[in-house]
Amino acid sequence: MMRTVLKAFLLSAVSFAPSLAWSESLADALIAAYRNSHLLEQNQAVLRAADEDVATAVGSLLPVVSFVSKVGRYAMTNTPTGFESFSSSGSAGLQASLTLMDFGRGKTTVALKNELVLASQAALMGVEQQVMFDAVQAYVNVALQADLVATQESNVTLVSQDLQATKDRFDVGEVTKTDVALAQAQLASAKAQLVSAEGNFSVAKERYKAAIGHYPDKVSALPNRPSAVKSVDEAQAIALRTHPAMIQAGHQAKASDLGVDLAKAQMSPTLELSSSLTNSYSAEGVTKTETNLGLQMGQTLYAGGRLSSGLRKAIAQQAEARAGQLQTGVNVSEAVGKAWSNIVVADASIFATQEQIQAAQAAYDGVKQEADLGSRTTLDVLNSQQNLLSANASHLQAQANLSISRYGLLAAMGLLTADGLKLGIPTFDPSAYLNAVKKAPATSSRGAKLDKILKTLGK
Repeated sequence: MMRTVLKAFLLSAVSFAPSLAWSESLADALIAAYRNSHLLEQNQAVLRAADEDVATAVGSLLPVVSFVSKVGRYAMTNTPTGFESFSSSGSAGLQASLTLMDFGRGKTTVALKNELVLASQAALMGVEQQVMFDAVQAYVNVALQADLVATQESNVTLVSQDLQATKDRFDVGEVTKTDVALAQAQLASAKAQLVSAEGNFSVAKERYKAAIGHYPDKVSALPNRPSAVKSVDEAQAIALRTHPAMIQAGHQAKASDLGVDLAKAQMSPTLELSSSLTNSYSAEGVTKTETNLGLQMGQTLYAGGRLSSGLRKAIAQQAEARAGQLQTGVNVSEAVGKAWSNIVVADASIFATQEQIQAAQAAYDGVKQEADLGSRTTLDVLNSQQNLLSANASHLQAQANLSISRYGLLAAMGLLTADGLKLGIPTFDPSAYLNAVKKAPATSSRGAKLDKILKTLGK
């Protein structure tokens, strides 16, 4: 009977599939995490704000039209009657201006802002990867903790039966009261371990809700996801091309180059076309209309070193961005190497813990038989039983580590996104809002398009 219960305990411990009511796959959990993430929503708004910087820069290249209206009242003294008199006057008009030539200031600013938008898009992809990886960790941990609870429940059942068997043997004089006390202490310890496991499971469920958006009922066994690459060198090569941090650093470096060009352009002149149409009137009924059209060129000749300082700052920022790009490559390659090593270690741990379980099982069976013959004590049986429990817990942990490490490698390579995982759901299009605003629309049909996009985003 004891061995039958023990075998059932082992099967439940190594299955890595908790016995709960409703099954949610990892794909379901990742879809929920993507849809429920406030962090993604926050960074999507940050990206839309960066898109508007492009629109603002484009707007600086377009004509500016203003309406100006003035009205006033003034007093006149020393009139022939000797009294003051009052008169009113006013004017209304339109003013327009257009920069004809700025030696690249405007276009460089637009290009710079566009590179920063692309960098923000890459940063958003990095946030998406973190959301996905947090969901994977939460999912795997819930499965692990549920299995550990099941393991501890089986252990309590097994130790309870050990205690009853020890009591029966005590009643017939085969063991001492000390053996009964040892079994009772072991049962108390097993119950304490079960309470601890249940507490860890509760914590894991809270983390699951935070990462995915709802509490788990039951999670399915993780798919045996094959490795996306065959070597660490291949993984690093892919990561240097596709990782969001690398893409972001590349666009930031290009933006810094444009920053130097913009600082140089600030030292050049500007040529503007201006025009105005003004209607003025007075209380006496005199009205007149004035029109004006002209060109204006200006250039800063001396600014106390401000422009030169700005250029030196831009050059320093360019060096910073280029060095940062190189360091990002180092960090990404290191992360891939670590993720690859974690997979290797987890694989080895699974193999080692399987052997540990087999050895612990054989030891337990042997000690139990020897105890039945009187050559082993109850303490020996309890110790071997705990060694078997520890081996199974280590095996479950190794399986969880392998699952997380495999998805960690995808994240390190820049492939852990909703599209990369082929979740089959509509995803946020980072270009949709930019395409709607990049020509700096005011209202009109394009304004309606913006409203539609914002409604799609749930705003």
